[in-house]
Amino acid sequence: MEEPLAIEVDAAAAGERLDQLLAGPLGSRSAAQRAIDAGLVTVDGEPRPKRHRVAAGERIEVAPQPGADAAAGADEPVPFAVAFEDAHLLVVDKPAGVVVHPARGHRGATLAEALAGRAAGGEDAARAGIVHRLDKDTSGLLVVAKSEPVHRALQELIRRRALRREYLALVEGCPPARSGTIDAPIGRDRRVRTRMSTDTDVPRAARTHFELEHAYAGWTLLRVALESGRTHQIRVHLQAIGHPVAGDPEYGPAAGTGAAGGAFGLARQFLHATRLAFDHPVTDERVDVTSPLPPDLQAVLDRLSAGTV
Repeated sequence: MEEPLAIEVDAAAAGERLDQLLAGPLGSRSAAQRAIDAGLVTVDGEPRPKRHRVAAGERIEVAPQPGADAAAGADEPVPFAVAFEDAHLLVVDKPAGVVVHPARGHRGATLAEALAGRAAGGEDAARAGIVHRLDKDTSGLLVVAKSEPVHRALQELIRRRALRREYLALVEGCPPARSGTIDAPIGRDRRVRTRMSTDTDVPRAARTHFELEHAYAGWTLLRVALESGRTHQIRVHLQAIGHPVAGDPEYGPAAGTGAAGGAFGLARQFLHATRLAFDHPVTDERVDVTSPLPPDLQAVLDRLSAGTV
C-alpha cells in the first residue's frame, strides 16, 4: 500500500474477523494478517488482533508499509509458458502463484505486465489483451489477444459460450451422479464480504457443468466446464453442492481452519485449467490446447492412487 486506508464498518460487515474484512482491500487474507502483525492496523485508534470481530461504526485504519516501494517486485521475472501463439493471439499456461493483472493490494509483477508489448486490446491498458482470468493460485490456460479486434472477437466467443474452458478439480466426497450442471446465481456473500457465494443480495447468473473423471477413496477428480465466468465460480459452486475443492483456503474442506492443504499439504487449491478450445476468430481454424496437471497436483493423485493419504 502506498496510501493510508480508512474503513468504517457497516452493519453488513459487523461480526466479521478483522483479517477477513481487510482481505479484499489488501488483496488477500495473508496480506491483511501481515499488516495486522506488523502493527499497521488500528481499530478506533487501538491495535486489535486479527481474530477481532468488528462492530458496526468502528473505524479501521491501515498505515502504509514503512519504506514501501510501489515498484517493489516490478522487476521480478513472471514465470509462464506459451502453449499456442500466432500473429493474432496466444494461449498462456500460467503456473500457480502468478497474478493475471494488477489489482488493488497486489504490489508484485503480473502476467499482464510480463506480456506488455506482446498483448493488446481492451479498455484497460493495465490489462491489455486479457480476455478472461484465473485466480492467483489456479494454474493452467488462458487466451490473450494481440489486437483490439481480436480482443473483441474473443470476448464475443465467451459471450456466445463458444470458447470451451475445462478444468480439473479434486473435490471432497463423490457427487451422486457421474455428470451434472450447477445452475445457481453467484454474488458477494451477505455476511463475509470478501467472499463470493450463492447466498447473496446481488445474484448474477452462473452455470457450471461437471463430469466424473476418476473416483478415489473419499475424493473425486472432476472435469469441470464453465458456461459463465463469475469470480471464484467453480470453487463456490462445488462448495454449494457439498463437494468443495481440496486445498481451497476460502471455500474448501479446511476453510477457516488454517489448514489450507488438508491431508495433502497443498499450498493452494486443486484447480487447474486443463483445456481451451475455440474457433480462431481470424483464421477460423480450430484451436484446441491442453495442459497437463502440474507436479504438485499430480503428486496428490499419485498418493491417492497408491492409498498413501
